[in-house]
Amino acid sequence: MNMPESPSRTRQSRHARGAAATLHDVAREAGVSLATASRVLNGSERKVAESFRERVEQAATSLGYTANVSAQATARGTSPVIALLVADIADPYFGLIASGVARGADEQGLVVTIAITERDPAREARIVRALRGQRPQGLILAASRTRDEASSDTARELAEFAKLGGRIVTFGEGGSDDRHVEIDNRAGAEALGRRMAELGYRSATALAAAEGVRTSDERLAGFRAGFESAGGAVDRVLRGDFRRESGASLMEQALADGIPSGTLVFGMSDVVAIGAMSAIRDAGREIGDDIAVCGFDDVPSSSDVTPALTTVRVPLSEVGYQAFRATVDADWQQPPLPLDVVVRASTPGTAR
Repeated sequence: MNMPESPSRTRQSRHARGAAATLHDVAREAGVSLATASRVLNGSERKVAESFRERVEQAATSLGYTANVSAQATARGTSPVIALLVADIADPYFGLIASGVARGADEQGLVVTIAITERDPAREARIVRALRGQRPQGLILAASRTRDEASSDTARELAEFAKLGGRIVTFGEGGSDDRHVEIDNRAGAEALGRRMAELGYRSATALAAAEGVRTSDERLAGFRAGFESAGGAVDRVLRGDFRRESGASLMEQALADGIPSGTLVFGMSDVVAIGAMSAIRDAGREIGDDIAVCGFDDVPSSSDVTPALTTVRVPLSEVGYQAFRATVDADWQQPPLPLDVVVRASTPGTAR
């Protein structure tokens, strides 16, 4: 006569097959109903007696049970996830922002998922569409956006995301209902331009992203205003993107066209500026007294290169942390984010 298997034998046979423990397994092990186990582990707001909660949590631990995020999303309306969209995870700018988001998420017991847009609007729209099904409680768009994206596929996908109750946080201006974290790129770049003119520089070449990319446009406009107000002139603007390779390529182009000694090169980011420094060295020119270079962001490598790079210090980890707080705090307001000009050996100054 066949006897029914005991719960422990069932568990052992499941583990022998390499099968993951299910919510049914946890309920059976804890001696509670499936509904009670679900309320404990999938984030339901309905209260469960503490003795039952302890039994369910102990059973889940002993079985190695992992909660189903989709089930949690169904129970709560959102999942315990913050989605962060960046342009390029290899760029230290986004890495520092991600570290700040992760710090905030850890404080709240949430998980951060990162997706890479490559600054491709179609790819960004596809990612947002896919994320809607996961119902993250917050969506942070950290990549710089172009000025004509208000009517894009991404904007429509974000509107659908918002209908599900998720909070959207953008960098710079977003939709009317979105929260946005502001980095005062224009003011920081204006202070940098003015300081470079005070050091004696009179001619500058700017290495920018494509026209219409907000961050680049704001930094270029600010730098030009500050530099020209103090007697300098931005003689040439070359456009590429925010990658190191772009900085090197644009600098090679400038060198081929001819760049006189004493010229100042302004990269829209430290990564672009460091790429330009590499091209200057490869051409046998000297960085500093011959061709001066400055950037923006103050990523860690800017002080490690030789000569160390003059830049604008942005508290990027704090920026990421504030972006996270904007997703979870009902009454969030952004505190001032200080931007400081840091003069280093890449701009030693020149006699007037």
